[in-house]
Amino acid sequence: MKVLAKAQQPSDQPVMLYKDCVGKGNYTTNSTYQANLNQLLTSIYTNTEINNGFYNFSYGQDADIVYSIALCRPDISPDVCRVCIRNASDFLVRLCPNFVEAIGGLDNCMVRYTNRSIFNRMEKGPYFWVYDDRVNVSDVVGFNQSRMTLLGRLSDQAAAGDSRYKYAMDQIDVPKNFQKIYALVQCTPDLSASECRDCLYNASGLIPQCCDARQGGRVIYPSCNFRYEIDRFYDPPTNSIPPPPDSTSNNTVPSPPASTSQGKKGKKRNVIIIIVIVPIAVSVILIVCVCIFLRARKQKEEEEVKDLYEMEDVELFQLDFGTVREATGNFSEDNKLGQGGFGTVYKGTLANGQDIAVKRLSRTSGQGELEFKNEVMLVAKLQHRNLVRLLGFCFEKEERILVYEFLPNSSLNNLIFDPVKRVLLDWETLYKIIEGIARGLLYLHEDSRLRIIHRDLKAANILLDENMNPKISDFGMARMFVMDQAQDSTSRVVGTFGYMAPEYVIRGHFSVKSDVYSFGVLVLEIVSGRKIGGSGIGDDGEDLLTYSWRKWNEGTPLDMIDPTLNIGPRSEIMRCINIGLVCVQENEALRPTMAQVSMMLSNYSVTLAAPSKPAFFMHGETSILPLMNASMLTESDESRTKSPQWSNKEVSISEIDLDDIQR
Repeated sequence: MKVLAKAQQPSDQPVMLYKDCVGKGNYTTNSTYQANLNQLLTSIYTNTEINNGFYNFSYGQDADIVYSIALCRPDISPDVCRVCIRNASDFLVRLCPNFVEAIGGLDNCMVRYTNRSIFNRMEKGPYFWVYDDRVNVSDVVGFNQSRMTLLGRLSDQAAAGDSRYKYAMDQIDVPKNFQKIYALVQCTPDLSASECRDCLYNASGLIPQCCDARQGGRVIYPSCNFRYEIDRFYDPPTNSIPPPPDSTSNNTVPSPPASTSQGKKGKKRNVIIIIVIVPIAVSVILIVCVCIFLRARKQKEEEEVKDLYEMEDVELFQLDFGTVREATGNFSEDNKLGQGGFGTVYKGTLANGQDIAVKRLSRTSGQGELEFKNEVMLVAKLQHRNLVRLLGFCFEKEERILVYEFLPNSSLNNLIFDPVKRVLLDWETLYKIIEGIARGLLYLHEDSRLRIIHRDLKAANILLDENMNPKISDFGMARMFVMDQAQDSTSRVVGTFGYMAPEYVIRGHFSVKSDVYSFGVLVLEIVSGRKIGGSGIGDDGEDLLTYSWRKWNEGTPLDMIDPTLNIGPRSEIMRCINIGLVCVQENEALRPTMAQVSMMLSNYSVTLAAPSKPAFFMHGETSILPLMNASMLTESDESRTKSPQWSNKEVSISEIDLDDIQR
């Protein structure tokens, strides 16, 4: 259950900021379980041996065993920590009578207990947030960007901690308004580095819902938490001890030397002059420095935007053509991985032994030239674990080459639509892929310094690394928005049949909701194992969206699950079907944002909306929508894949010139 609360004013009395009595069973009054619970909680806050602020103990046996975790803020003393745990424990037992599982916290600590093992596990619910009523942030975009930068940096630092401590605290300057943001992030130390990072990432995804434009807020998960404020709320760790006073001084003030009365007056006059001049001089110097800093910062921001359109500004990533040719065996057919509308992909190996994927664009493709420049400019500036990493490019004579990290598990397209490979998949892997794609899109839409609309999200453009982590690729169609821009339009529609949102196909309008639509199609494909543009599905030969919508309305959505799938929790699969249908609704205003989608995937306490009618995709030669006919569309050949090792260009590009329609 999600709990929202306003930040409490300081008080001498302990205040319960958040709690949840988890409805997973009850214990009987005066039972063994209750006795074990009381004994366990008492042993935690009376323990004087552990002073790192983290406690994970169990007590009892068999059905009456109780597990408990307590976590204190890292900047408080052990004594204050134990008092906080005692107060939180007393509150929980009193406010959640006879519940076998409960979680809650005060300002300085969190306590949870249950009858199931919760040690060494990252748990995403229930979650809570506490927010500050103050919303007078003058530069919302700058504030949000600085906050996310700070939280991202601290999350990495906290994840790098050891089994005793996993936390970090620091501050960052907000440009333009000379404000500071202070933040503290923390994980339970029993998490691995990746679990800690994932937990904090999921928690930060709630900011748009809880704390956007607010000067302070915090999000609490069972396994991690963060807090930020514009005022410093934590005590920074002491890194050094100030030196003692000079032992020779004896704390006495030396007597002034003897001098004439006139000399004393002259010295007083000099002191007065120095007192007046020095502050003025310092102020002038500070003003000059601030002006220089702001001017340099503005020039830097302008240059970064300009960089996106000037190739010479990314020479750091430029590779020699001879190096690429040697790495691919002179673009040998044996190293060919796949071919698409814009060129061919090869596997290569650099002299240092690093495997790479090389996309050599077609020399005759005018679109390839535009795609090449667009992709270099965007991908070179985007860094996220769920985006494919651009290692370099080659721009020499007629050669246009992009060099990426090599991903051994090919594309999602080759995995979920292959009858042999799909039977080897389990639901846990597919769910992890869905979550990873959502995280990558959320980064593009909201968390990167650029707001990017991908415009060609599909199964062929999702690549998988050795651990089956998904990475979004192929940014040739992507468009950059300014952070407060809602949508844009074009007279040249590019994309892939079935994945394009209706408002994009009909009017050329695209926005973050266009990518959300494509994501919804992907989710339904993953669950069903059927292509959006594949052959007829169901008794009536329906397309995937029509079939999914009919099954949902009939109350039998589980019928659409791929029968070869190693089945997982049905409630989780149902949730994904619901999310997929909500994302492909015909009315773009009803579609969620990727921040909301990520929250739906990671927090089961979020109630999902009932979907409305989707925008149907008609397969075969029938028009996509009534306003368009097949003669207005051109589609390149489906890519031909030679090897499953890497497939960045299994594309099916559709182009629609809306000017022709208007004529």
